[in-house]
Order: sequence, then C-alpha cells, then structure tokens
Amino acid sequence: MLVGMSGLSTKLVRMVNRARHLLFPPACLFCQTALDDHDGCCPACLHEIRIWPACTCLRCGTILPEAIAPGPCGHCLHHPPAQQQTHSLYQYHGPVREAILNWKLAGKAAGARWLVDVAEPSVQQLISPHDLLLPVPAPLARMRVSGQHHAANLCAWLAAATGARMEWRLLRRIGEQPRQSSLSGLARRTNLRKAFALCDDYQPLVQSLSPDTRVWIVDDIFTTGSSVHYAARAAIKAGRPVHVLTLARTQHRSPTQG
Repeated sequence: MLVGMSGLSTKLVRMVNRARHLLFPPACLFCQTALDDHDGCCPACLHEIRIWPACTCLRCGTILPEAIAPGPCGHCLHHPPAQQQTHSLYQYHGPVREAILNWKLAGKAAGARWLVDVAEPSVQQLISPHDLLLPVPAPLARMRVSGQHHAANLCAWLAAATGARMEWRLLRRIGEQPRQSSLSGLARRTNLRKAFALCDDYQPLVQSLSPDTRVWIVDDIFTTGSSVHYAARAAIKAGRPVHVLTLARTQHRSPTQG
C-alpha cells in the first residue's frame, strides 16, 4: 500500500510540474523571453553578458594591455587606492546592467543572484573560507526607502558560495551624503571622504581573525571607485590586507581617489 502511495505521489508531482510549465513557462531572467529549460538566461542575453577582463592592474582593476598586466598602472604608481587589489566580475553593460537596475530599483534580485551563481568558480578562486567580507554601508535613509541593503545581500551570496565570514555591522556609515550617481567625478571623490569608519568595538572581532585573513570590501557597482576606496581606507585599521570585489564595473577609466 505504501509503495503504491509513493508511486501515486511521484506521478502527481510530475503532473503538477507539467501543468506549471504549461501555465508559467520558464523565462529569461533578463529579457523575459520564454525558455525551453530552466537555465535562467536565453542565448541572446548570454551573448551580451561581458566578463570583466583578466588583464587588469591588480591594484585598481583598470583594464591593461596583456604585456603590462598585472601592473601597477601609471596611475597607481603615483596615486594608488587604499585597497591592495581590486576585482570585478562583470562589465556594467547590457543584461548585467538591467539585472542590477531591476535589483536596486524594483527589488527583483533573481538576475543579480544568477550572475553571482554563474561566477561561483571564479569567486572561490578569489575568496577563501577564512576571509572576511564587509559590504559598503548604505545610507539609512536609502535603506528605509528600498527596504534592502544591496551590498550586504551580495556579501551574503558570496559568503554562501565561499564559506567566508560576513560582518555587515563592522564597517559603519557616518552621516548622510548625497547619492554618488547624482554627482560629478570630482564631487564623488570628495563626497565620501569621511563617510566610513569601523565600529567602536571592532578590536575583539579583529583579534578573533586568523593571521592570514584578508578583508574584502564588497559593492554592487564600481564607477569611479570612490566608495570602495574610502571604505577600504577605513577598513585598513583592522590590520589585515584589504581587497575589493564588485559585481560589475563601468568601462571608463576611474580616477584615483587620493
């Protein structure tokens, strides 16, 4: 009797899955084109997704000719950013841009999460289980409106993929600054100069870290690099090497923050 019930249950599940597929066929997470399977991305969008190149300046992440990568680039020789390394997963273009905008403006995280899942092998080569992930803090007013802390969400996904530790309260935002997207490049570089600091009781956490722990500043988009630079400058007080990882990066050359 139990065997028969088990077989009936399996058949029922299959019938429900077929009906779900007919009524709600899988669609591309980026353009909503119907898909034959559940891969999440149609061939057209997959063709438009661009990985951030491997030939970059290791310090700032700027694209370099293969002959001189990993740098340092000329800019970093004179005005290096606070972090020791800068990495990005994708170019902020096409489906990647649409996925991030849908996530940040409409609260639809499926596309951004898919991008992180696909990049998991690369992420695991960068981040080790004993590393510490710190999201770039978002202004409280912005979080109240959106109901989300996008950099912290990204940190949580990366922590799940790598086994690294995430601490979203260690790095704090001080005051309320204008949105970076509303400012020019020069204004961006001065807007966040005093915007970040480690929490007052950071010492016990730092003392609990292993000697080979690296600190990763995590953000969704790298534009001019001001946010991650000043966040990294604050995180240096933890006494560990500070690196940066962003989900995507714009293609223009980012000026040094000074």
